[in-house]
Amino acid sequence: MPHNITLMLALALPTLLLVVIRANAPMVFLSVCLGSVLVDHVATEANTMMGLFSPKPSSLSQTTLALLLLCAPAVITTVVTAFSVHGRLKILLNIVPAAAAAMLLVLLIVPLLPKGLMYGLETQTTWRVLWNAEALVIGAGALVSLFFLWTQRRSFRHHDKRKH
Repeated sequence: MPHNITLMLALALPTLLLVVIRANAPMVFLSVCLGSVLVDHVATEANTMMGLFSPKPSSLSQTTLALLLLCAPAVITTVVTAFSVHGRLKILLNIVPAAAAAMLLVLLIVPLLPKGLMYGLETQTTWRVLWNAEALVIGAGALVSLFFLWTQRRSFRHHDKRKH
């Protein structure tokens, strides 16, 4: 049961944080996707490079590097876009991509954790529900994020009435 509470907190706290600080949650969701690409395509080479400087890279350092590559883009995006969402409707609608970003982050972090902790989390009901909804989380999160980005784009028309 304690791991179930841990998973629920891991889902709720990032969602609440993104909504409270009014960060651009669609950008954060896409940053989590970028982090996943970095883990898949850069982590192995980065571990090899770490081996040049450290004679015995431990599994802890490999896990730490993968978690850093996964989370860094989302954390940086959250900081950069803090207080960028304005208007009550936009803040309310920002909950959907914020929840999708938190769910995707949990889905990607748990398999990177040490085996004992990973197994403890994966045996929980919350994890099984989330794991079964993985395609829905990714698909809906991506569509909602793209929709938000398309509707937030700025007009490229000149607002200056003078001719150039």
